[in-house]
Amino acid sequence: MTLKEVKPGITVKVKKLLGEGAVKRRIMDMGLTKGVDVYVRKIAPLGDPVEITVRGYELSVRKADAELVEVQ
Repeated sequence: MTLKEVKPGITVKVKKLLGEGAVKRRIMDMGLTKGVDVYVRKIAPLGDPVEITVRGYELSVRKADAELVEVQ
């Protein structure tokens, strides 16, 4: 399952980051690394962006980037 598929109000753990190069580095720089807990706060009406809480701060992630974060 990817971060994009998680329903609002659920906390998940990052299992794996997909993608390569600069895209993967950008996701990691946002604090989304393997093993970190992510709380999905809400999803915009059209599904983009996804608002999450990670490492104690709020973050909005594009749908395309959320697809690259595998969670459990």
